[in-house]
Amino acid sequence: QVQLVESGGGLQQAGGSLRLSCAASGRTFNSYAMGWFRQAPGKEREFVAAISRSATITYYADSVKGRFTISRDNAMNTVYLQMNSLKPEDTAVYYCAADLVPPGTLPSRSPLGYDYWGQGTQVTVSS
Repeated sequence: QVQLVESGGGLQQAGGSLRLSCAASGRTFNSYAMGWFRQAPGKEREFVAAISRSATITYYADSVKGRFTISRDNAMNTVYLQMNSLKPEDTAVYYCAADLVPPGTLPSRSPLGYDYWGQGTQVTVSS
């Protein structure tokens, strides 16, 4: 089992940047594919980005491609989401998620593919 704690959210103006972090407990972090999802009020949770166990494969939602970068530091048990050129429509609660997978598994882009979730961190982008 892994526990996830997000941090780094806050209020930012449009065009600005934020970096989210997700710290994981346990000694097997490199056995998990990791994902970032977000949920705005009144909307379903949506995929943002995902990264494989070894960080060799990354996926992004079309809405964030070219602006957001997912990365991970397996030695620090942490996954990051660098968010640049923020837009008001990026406003949401951002969640990180973990999926215990065999080596070579492609990371899932569906929330149903993840077993463990953090509590979320609020990101608000003002226009």
